[in-house]
Amino acid sequence: MISFRKLGFMVLAIVCLLVFASTGMCQEKVVVADAPTTHHIALYMGIDLGIFKKHGLNVEYIAVKSLGSAKDAVAAGSADIFMACPTFTMTAISGGAPIKIIAQGKVPCTSVLVVSAASPIQKISDLNGKKVAGISPTCEAVIAFEKAVKDVGGTYELVKLAPAPAMSALEAGVVDAAILEEPFASVMELKGYKLLFREIVDVPCRMIAANVNFISQKTETAKKFVAAMEEANQLFTADSQTDQIVNIAVKYTAADAAAIKHGNPRIHLTTKLDTVRNDALVGYLVGLGAIPKALTDDEMYASQFKGITW
Repeated sequence: MISFRKLGFMVLAIVCLLVFASTGMCQEKVVVADAPTTHHIALYMGIDLGIFKKHGLNVEYIAVKSLGSAKDAVAAGSADIFMACPTFTMTAISGGAPIKIIAQGKVPCTSVLVVSAASPIQKISDLNGKKVAGISPTCEAVIAFEKAVKDVGGTYELVKLAPAPAMSALEAGVVDAAILEEPFASVMELKGYKLLFREIVDVPCRMIAANVNFISQKTETAKKFVAAMEEANQLFTADSQTDQIVNIAVKYTAADAAAIKHGNPRIHLTTKLDTVRNDALVGYLVGLGAIPKALTDDEMYASQFKGITW
């Protein structure tokens, strides 16, 4: 028989375990460096809705100003995981950054061509000779549009601008069009601008990448992180326009709530890597001279996730 004394110790131990679990003291720590965007909504939901804790993880969130800063933190080992667009991540890996991709974050890209309501641009060939604002020549959306225009024998002038100045340039008439993703595209649509050629940017968007040492030393922790992200993805997909989800996005990104709610149904979250279209993006980067040679799957993706996310 168990004495009352032993029973008391057992009850106390159980209470302690429950307290530790609720405070995160028994959970595995994961440090995420993040350049905030509504495309990372699953990450924010995972934190605020307790999904990571449910999977035994204590996520330390570090907001940074750029994808480069997020990548640098992970490459240096001061953070474990970051999310970024595919071409940025591929270029970093090609340049020797000690990171590998563990999962997709979103597919396809939500970028579209934004033009004024009175714009004469109606078909892709109308972009020939025009000025188009875009964030970077190696952005997957910019690559897709340049290829589409080239395929019909045309070219356009890319004016390299981040989303906010790109919107201002379009409103001022400095550029003829702007390539914008959500929620910026929705901001402009709600102002009466037209969104064109969504079908052209049918490319992967956002990847989850991690430090190679973190992947090898804490493989199960990394897998739990991806599983938690997938659970958040499913919750988002069920109803992406709830006040709860919109408010979480506003909290982390400070983006316009109306634009977030308007554009969220266009965001399709997934952890499954689209290796075929990712390979096509690698080919485009090689063609642009952004990376010297094609990357193999083993160079890009963590082998520990083969059969799970790729």
